[in-house]
Amino acid sequence: ERRARIIREYGLPAYDAGVLTARRDVADYYEAAVRAYPDDPKTISNWVMESVLHSVKEEKLDTVLRIERWPCPPEHLGQLVGLIKSGTISSKIAKTVYEEMCHTGEFPQAIVQAKGLTQVSDTGALEAHVDAVMAANPDKVEAYRGGKAKLIGFFVGQVMRATHGKANPQIVNDLLQEKLTG
Repeated sequence: ERRARIIREYGLPAYDAGVLTARRDVADYYEAAVRAYPDDPKTISNWVMESVLHSVKEEKLDTVLRIERWPCPPEHLGQLVGLIKSGTISSKIAKTVYEEMCHTGEFPQAIVQAKGLTQVSDTGALEAHVDAVMAANPDKVEAYRGGKAKLIGFFVGQVMRATHGKANPQIVNDLLQEKLTG
């Protein structure tokens, strides 16, 4: 019944619902995380199935009938997904924040602020990085304009490196597309 309800209420695929309801404690955890951030139950499902259950298995917490001590509280996971969806942090940064949450028990927002992990979405600041990367690689700019479209990944990677992974990759991609084709 719970599996069917999770599919119906949260719009999850049957596979996800099956994994999440295989154990009552996992289903309880998932639903508590969704209560903390109800806007994206699918992303929370992905995090539970990939990161949380992986952590549980690594720490051998799943050997008991009911998991009492989760690597991170479900409310924290919900907040983490909220930070991703609001654009405060990227999915890549979220993995770092998740690891820290598991080790310290801190709230995700506190970790992001303390470590300065906020994603850079300021177009002006990112444009300067894009310009610098293009100026440093004129041969690759010409190759891109000559038809080697896959070089876009190189440019995105260089900007991400220059910003220590904090740049909003979608904005970087958009800026590069605009500047490289212009």
